[in-house]
Amino acid sequence: MTLLYHTPLDPEQQRALGITTPQPLAMADQVRFSELDVLNHVNNAVYMEWFERLRIRYVQDWGLSKYDNANDPRIVIRSGTIHYRQEMRMDENYVTTCGCTAYRTTSFSLLQQLWSGGTLRASFDCVLVLLQPDGSGRYAIPSAVKSRFDAVDGAAREA
Repeated sequence: MTLLYHTPLDPEQQRALGITTPQPLAMADQVRFSELDVLNHVNNAVYMEWFERLRIRYVQDWGLSKYDNANDPRIVIRSGTIHYRQEMRMDENYVTTCGCTAYRTTSFSLLQQLWSGGTLRASFDCVLVLLQPDGSGRYAIPSAVKSRFDAVDGAAREA
């Protein structure tokens, strides 16, 4: 299989890369020299950049924000936990995945994973909150996005 970078991978492509449970959004890339630390493996902070890059794409694709409109909600991380499982090295191909696991009226939970060589290397669980464009209060998740959370992600609606 030819690995396409920066292009969404379908469930079949994800399975071929060893991802046990395909996610709604997954994209591949390769470790760059600039992402290494003095121990010659990927710096821990870089994982957060990789997760952020896919999370922004996810939010855009799901219709929550285009990040170019003053009327779009602010989307902030309320909490998050990262689990580093195995180091990454120069030139390794990897796939970052993202999917909503649960949602409420103005917040939602995402599970993001980093896979390489059929092995889960890191995961990031986070809760995102939508705020009014001016930051004055909470912003309700639009019905169309909730429907997509249900249909595409299989997310749980929480009270």
